[in-house]
Amino acid sequence: MKSMYHPLRLKIVSTLNRGELSVQVLVAQVGTSQSNISQHLALLHDSGVLRSRRDGNQIFYRVGDQKTLEVLRMMQEIFCRF
Repeated sequence: MKSMYHPLRLKIVSTLNRGELSVQVLVAQVGTSQSNISQHLALLHDSGVLRSRRDGNQIFYRVGDQKTLEVLRMMQEIFCRF
Protein backbone atom coordinates (compact mmCIF):
# COMPACT_ATOMS: atom_id res chain seq x y z
CA MET A 1 0.00 0.00 0.00
CA LYS A 2 2.82 2.39 0.79
CA SER A 3 4.20 2.15 -2.74
CA MET A 4 0.78 3.00 -4.24
CA TYR A 5 0.21 6.01 -1.97
CA HIS A 6 1.21 8.58 -4.60
CA PRO A 7 -1.67 9.67 -6.91
CA LEU A 8 0.42 9.10 -10.04
CA ARG A 9 1.31 5.57 -8.97
CA LEU A 10 -2.37 4.86 -8.33
CA LYS A 11 -3.14 6.14 -11.82
CA ILE A 12 -0.43 3.90 -13.30
CA VAL A 13 -1.77 0.80 -11.54
CA SER A 14 -5.33 1.70 -12.52
CA THR A 15 -4.26 2.10 -16.14
CA LEU A 16 -2.51 -1.28 -16.05
CA ASN A 17 -5.74 -2.80 -14.75
CA ARG A 18 -6.72 -3.23 -18.42
CA GLY A 19 -3.60 -5.26 -19.20
CA GLU A 20 0.07 -5.06 -20.10
CA LEU A 21 1.29 -1.79 -21.62
CA SER A 22 4.60 -0.39 -22.85
CA VAL A 23 6.25 2.56 -21.15
CA GLN A 24 5.47 4.75 -24.18
CA VAL A 25 1.75 3.93 -24.02
CA LEU A 26 1.72 4.58 -20.27
CA VAL A 27 3.31 8.00 -20.83
CA ALA A 28 0.57 8.87 -23.33
CA GLN A 29 -2.28 7.57 -21.18
CA VAL A 30 -1.11 8.87 -17.80
CA GLY A 31 0.00 12.22 -19.15
CA THR A 32 3.43 12.92 -17.68
CA SER A 33 7.04 12.72 -18.81
CA GLN A 34 8.81 9.45 -19.53
CA SER A 35 11.43 10.13 -16.86
CA ASN A 36 8.71 10.73 -14.26
CA ILE A 37 6.82 7.57 -15.26
CA SER A 38 10.05 5.55 -15.23
CA GLN A 39 10.83 6.61 -11.66
CA HIS A 40 7.39 5.56 -10.46
CA LEU A 41 7.46 2.32 -12.45
CA ALA A 42 10.81 1.41 -10.88
CA LEU A 43 9.43 1.93 -7.38
CA LEU A 44 6.30 -0.10 -8.13
CA HIS A 45 8.40 -2.84 -9.74
CA ASP A 46 10.88 -2.96 -6.85
CA SER A 47 8.04 -3.25 -4.33
CA GLY A 48 6.52 -6.17 -6.26
CA VAL A 49 3.36 -4.39 -7.38
CA LEU A 50 4.35 -4.58 -11.06
CA ARG A 51 6.12 -7.12 -13.27
CA SER A 52 7.94 -6.29 -16.47
CA ARG A 53 9.26 -7.89 -19.62
CA ARG A 54 11.52 -6.63 -22.36
CA ASP A 55 10.73 -7.03 -26.05
CA GLY A 56 13.54 -5.53 -28.12
CA ASN A 57 13.98 -1.97 -26.96
CA GLN A 58 10.56 -1.72 -25.30
CA ILE A 59 9.66 -2.60 -21.73
CA PHE A 60 6.14 -3.76 -20.96
CA TYR A 61 4.59 -3.58 -17.49
CA ARG A 62 1.68 -5.43 -15.93
CA VAL A 63 0.22 -5.76 -12.46
CA GLY A 64 2.13 -8.50 -10.67
CA ASP A 65 -0.69 -9.95 -8.59
CA GLN A 66 -4.44 -9.89 -9.17
CA LYS A 67 -4.93 -9.32 -5.44
CA THR A 68 -3.46 -5.85 -5.95
CA LEU A 69 -6.27 -5.08 -8.39
CA GLU A 70 -8.85 -6.45 -5.96
CA VAL A 71 -7.55 -4.12 -3.23
CA LEU A 72 -7.61 -1.19 -5.65
CA ARG A 73 -11.22 -1.98 -6.64
CA MET A 74 -12.25 -2.15 -2.97
CA MET A 75 -10.55 1.19 -2.25
CA GLN A 76 -12.35 2.80 -5.19
CA GLU A 77 -15.65 1.34 -4.06
CA ILE A 78 -15.22 2.60 -0.51
CA PHE A 79 -13.65 6.01 -1.11
CA CYS A 80 -15.05 7.04 -4.50
CA ARG A 81 -18.74 6.43 -3.92
CA PHE A 82 -19.43 9.84 -2.40
